[in-house]
Amino acid sequence: MKKISIIKGTREGGSFQNPYIQIMRIDHWFKNIFIFPGIAFGLLVNNHVDQSLMIKIFLGVFATCFAASANYCINEYLDAEFDRLHPKKRNRPCALGLVRFEFVILQYFLLCLISIIMGWNINIAFCSTIVLFLIMGVFYNVSPIRLKDKPFIDVLTESLNNPIRFLLGWFIIIPILLPPSSGLLAYWFGGAFLMTIKRFAELRTIGKEVSKKYRPTFKYYTQEKLLIVLFFYALCAAFFLGIFLFKYRIEMVLSFPFLALLFAAYFRLGLKSDSVVQNPEKLYKEWQFVIFGVGLILFIALLMFVDIPWLHLLLSNNFS
Repeated sequence: MKKISIIKGTREGGSFQNPYIQIMRIDHWFKNIFIFPGIAFGLLVNNHVDQSLMIKIFLGVFATCFAASANYCINEYLDAEFDRLHPKKRNRPCALGLVRFEFVILQYFLLCLISIIMGWNINIAFCSTIVLFLIMGVFYNVSPIRLKDKPFIDVLTESLNNPIRFLLGWFIIIPILLPPSSGLLAYWFGGAFLMTIKRFAELRTIGKEVSKKYRPTFKYYTQEKLLIVLFFYALCAAFFLGIFLFKYRIEMVLSFPFLALLFAAYFRLGLKSDSVVQNPEKLYKEWQFVIFGVGLILFIALLMFVDIPWLHLLLSNNFS
């Protein structure tokens, strides 16, 4: 297996890329956008914003990104044997043998340390959640636990990172209270919905025989099973989201049909040949989906801070 030093990089498409930077998957940092709803809802409860809070938000975002990169490092290194069987992932640095174990471990612990130190400077609740985020990365990737090799548990475990990210955002603003459980459950099942579509697209693209060699869970997955469980996750996400919206911010109910449409649009993307949902970091190529998503975010942001009295009257028990 080809080995290189920590200094030497690779050239792909004419641009210099260090393999140790590549395995941090900085282009995946956008997934940490899921902490911002936690921040936003925290601000609904405590809307005092000052310079100190802005610094904490800045630290919190990057602490989360560094923790995610730590998880990506061990994920890619431990998956190298399987990635070599994937038509696209076989070109990843670890699959090509372009990294050394001792340097990957050093990088992993440095990223963990940086994220924990940054988290400690925010508050204990945030720091503890960062540690939980890192622990889940170990449970998901490292044997003998390695939850990613267990069918259906793999999706539920990986999607658990969504409510963890929500908690990280929330704890930046409110470190002494937990957010509503209905919101966390909606986040969790929503993430499971997205991850299941990713599995479905992978299975359709690379085929049953190749996929079950690449990822052990695909020995048990079929398109039919994934579609059924996907429907289940969508219903659970909608149920808990409905509870959350009605109980905590009735104006947000107006966003529900558009959220449902966003889920349907994402499902449609998953049905495409060689779907982009296999690599969510490339969703920017689906410009119509992106524009709709950004517009929905702005609409939700508006509903979070604008009161609509007639909506309260319409949905109250005393209305007749």
